[in-house]
Amino acid sequence: MAKKISEFKGFTPQTFQFFKDLEQNNYKEWFDSHKHIYENEILAPLKALVTTLSPAMHNIDPDFEFRPHKVISRIYRDIRFSKDKTPYKTGMWFTFQIPVSRELWTDYPGYFMELRKDEYTIGMGLFAPKKKIMDIYREEVAYIAEEFKQVTQETVLNRGFEIGGEEYKRPLANDLSEYFQPWIQRKGIWVYKTRPINEDLYSDKIVNLIQDDFTALEWLYTFFKNVASGE
Repeated sequence: MAKKISEFKGFTPQTFQFFKDLEQNNYKEWFDSHKHIYENEILAPLKALVTTLSPAMHNIDPDFEFRPHKVISRIYRDIRFSKDKTPYKTGMWFTFQIPVSRELWTDYPGYFMELRKDEYTIGMGLFAPKKKIMDIYREEVAYIAEEFKQVTQETVLNRGFEIGGEEYKRPLANDLSEYFQPWIQRKGIWVYKTRPINEDLYSDKIVNLIQDDFTALEWLYTFFKNVASGE
């Protein structure tokens, strides 16, 4: 029988202290002796948070993956091809995204929240899309330029989100106004908020804050998804 996931009641100061301590003690013996803290103060509340958010995320896209063990990142690093041989990540995240093949997943948008020792980030976007996807995206932005500007100003920028993604070293020529340049001069595109660890995280208050921000991004999420699926 699957273990029942507890109701989300917030993270604790121990959640973020664990990340700080792990950064200074990133080796197996230390992790094994503190694994109960990881399981109780990080993994368990993350599972509860994902489960609590799932109904609201289902309203945005019923095709999302909702199983916590698929949505939440692993703390164990894949060090096989990395110069950095530390075995554990010093942050955790979850991602709501539709389950597609390994070849296609980078082309589809996803929502995320990442926790680190002294800050957290929430956002949504296309994180590593193929060039053709970004070419289509730019064409679609230009096609509905006025609507795109109006909606993204209201639901993204006015809510304090920033625009992210690797920028081109040599700007692409286009006929769009200055407003659009941060949106189109990138190899990938996402919007995000980074905030310091605060009291909101220590109660269920953070649920409503995340839900409100994620729901506000629904129009942009659907725009990204339609680009990826060719609709």
